This record gives sequence, C-alpha cells and structure tokens, in this order.
Amino acid sequence: MSIDKFMQAAIEEAQQGLSEGGIPIGSVLVRDGQIIGRGHNQRVQKGDPVTHAEIDCLRNAGRVGNYKDTVLYSTLMPCYLCAGAVVQFGIKKVIVGENKTFGGAADFMRQHGVEIVNLQNETCIELMENFIAQRPELWNEDIGK
Repeated sequence: MSIDKFMQAAIEEAQQGLSEGGIPIGSVLVRDGQIIGRGHNQRVQKGDPVTHAEIDCLRNAGRVGNYKDTVLYSTLMPCYLCAGAVVQFGIKKVIVGENKTFGGAADFMRQHGVEIVNLQNETCIELMENFIAQRPELWNEDIGK
C-alpha cells in the first residue's frame, strides 16, 4: 500500500526525532496541497514536556490565520494535549498513521466535529512498537504513566 506524500513527510519527521534520541512521532500541517508546517516530538531533545509532534508542527507553521481549511497529519493518534490544540484552532480533519500502540483522544476530537482518518499504517505501527519495546520508560513518561 502506498503512502501519500503528506503522511510520508510526517513519517520522515518521526524518523528525524528518533535519530535525535527522541520519541518517533511526526506531524505535518497541510493547506491547499502544500505543507505549511512540520514537526516532531522533541520532549527529550528540548527537555520540554509539551513539545509533542503536533504542537511542534503548529509552532513551526506560525500564525496562519484561520485553520479551518487545513489538514493535520500525525503518525500517531493525538493525545488530549494535541487534540485540544486541534479543537482550539478549528482544524476539521486529522489523518492519523495509527492508533494501535496508543488510543489517544479520537473520541474527544470527533465530539468536537473533527473528521479522523486512521490509516493503520504498518510503517507507523512498526516505528512505535519498536520504540516502545526498546525504551518503555521513555514512552511511559511521554504518555504520563
């Protein structure tokens, strides 16, 4: 199964985070068929507990005015922190690589009118399963366990 170029960009962000010693989650923000922001989880690299991939992506996009015509891609189902940002900014569609390794806040986003497309992408699943197996303490810290 082929991966669209936007999810591929999010996967590249996740791989960048992993290569930096961080958690392999990546995200891109798309408007009119163009990436306007990209980011990856940098909690470890920056020592900042809220620098999740989606938050990093939104920061890197900067002020874009209205977000209603954007689509957020993430390699992993967003947590409540990131789902809150999606709802707060009025992003109406989130395309997710997978939710097998982490359920996230899908119901919360749906309750606020966000369309979620879950790809259950094998590359995304494998990235997270391998990371969780190799660094369970870091993963548990990331999800607040």
